[in-house]
Amino acid sequence: MPNLPLLLGHRGARATRSVAENTIASFDLALKHGCDGFEFDVRLAGSGKLLVCHDPRVDGVTVSRATRTQLRNLPELEEVLERYARRVFLDIEIKVKDVESKALAALRAHEPERNYLISSFMPEVLMELRARSATSPLGMICDKPAQLARWQKLPVEYVIPHESLVSRELIEELHAAERRVLVWTVNDKKAMLRLAEWGVDGLISDDTELLVRTFS
Repeated sequence: MPNLPLLLGHRGARATRSVAENTIASFDLALKHGCDGFEFDVRLAGSGKLLVCHDPRVDGVTVSRATRTQLRNLPELEEVLERYARRVFLDIEIKVKDVESKALAALRAHEPERNYLISSFMPEVLMELRARSATSPLGMICDKPAQLARWQKLPVEYVIPHESLVSRELIEELHAAERRVLVWTVNDKKAMLRLAEWGVDGLISDDTELLVRTFS
């Protein structure tokens, strides 16, 4: 395979259960395993800070109403950007609406030197991001056929389908339309090799050790 896909950890090195996902330790571990970068999730806390977490509640606390003290163990978006934006590929998933301006401001303050994208399941978030920035690379995430069918209508450079939606024909169609394809969450060696053979641009996996070992 002359053009290997980007190898990205899902919320860091998520398969390593001894390290909490979406944390600096998990991101560092994914990179130690040999990944090119990682995907992570962003939510707005009640404090007004953009925090890195997947779920709307953490340890019984509702993130959208939480003070910074209540969630002091969660990294902030700016902290992640400051630490990694100059050296790895970042897939920044926006989980909630009305954070677009804050996210773009953080990226301006810590401008990535490597490639990155801002991704979301929500079309309205992607449209708002594009309205506020003509140059930020955007990605549409989907896990249902109806969601995938919208890719032509959204101003995105990346399409990020769940593994179950992906075929060789889809990849060829997206590449013909000059879209890049990242596939999630790929945790099986045979699937990794098959998707790479089909020419995907990146693989997102929980099992970062297996992912890197498969292409070493």
